[in-house]
Amino acid sequence: MSTSIAKNYKHYQRHPFHLVDPSPWPFVASLSAFTCTFGGVLYFHAFKYGIPILLSGFFSLLAVMFVWWRDVVRESTFEGHHTGIVQRGLRFGIILFIISEILFFFAFFWAFFHSSVTPSIEIGASWPPKGIITLNPWDIPAVNTLILLLSGCTVTWCHHALVANQRKQALLSLLLTILLAVIFTSFQVYEYTVADFRLSDGIYGSTFYLATGFHGFHVFVGTISLLSCFFRLKNFQLTQQHHFGFESSAWYWHFVDVVWLFLFVSIYWWGGL
Repeated sequence: MSTSIAKNYKHYQRHPFHLVDPSPWPFVASLSAFTCTFGGVLYFHAFKYGIPILLSGFFSLLAVMFVWWRDVVRESTFEGHHTGIVQRGLRFGIILFIISEILFFFAFFWAFFHSSVTPSIEIGASWPPKGIITLNPWDIPAVNTLILLLSGCTVTWCHHALVANQRKQALLSLLLTILLAVIFTSFQVYEYTVADFRLSDGIYGSTFYLATGFHGFHVFVGTISLLSCFFRLKNFQLTQQHHFGFESSAWYWHFVDVVWLFLFVSIYWWGGL
């Protein structure tokens, strides 16, 4: 009797922290991100296998997102590892992640303003450079701005509904957010097809497409995250007290909204004057 009690006590966790099991997904995700970057550089320089390498890395990233988030959902929902202290640590992690993303986009804004505030003689000492026909900021970009601002309102509505245990309102508002995100991405793709300049058109094309393109990729990732939250909410995996998965997605979505406002004001409006 005493021996069995001792064995059970040995395996009993006497702290509220989550000791994560060894996982291959961080390494696979890093490898996939490197493959995406490598393929993107090859594509930018018109190498033959740039696109296949880029797409293989991209779809590998999608697969890693699925299996890694599946493990996190299992740990939080079914195994109960996400205690209050663990959730607090995850919140700090998301905050640090968003700060790193701010610095990521800061580099693109730095490149843009470095070239636009004091344009060099090689581009005609003017901004936009001579020969560049810019997009009308009050056309598709203005509509996309309204769409993203509205999506920020709907995701906040969903959060309040979730806290108030209004399940139907939470599902409806989250579905509206996802639909607005899809509409935004569709307009962004259409804008790229009708633009009169390309990525290879000097400093203007490279700064425009890298900044707006990476923002579009963040919108895509945020959309997948919100879609995952929608199915989790539908399956009663997000509750009034335990919904950090949605909370982190909402924070990320608000970050995407704010970055777009800076893009619209600086690159579309001021940069196109």
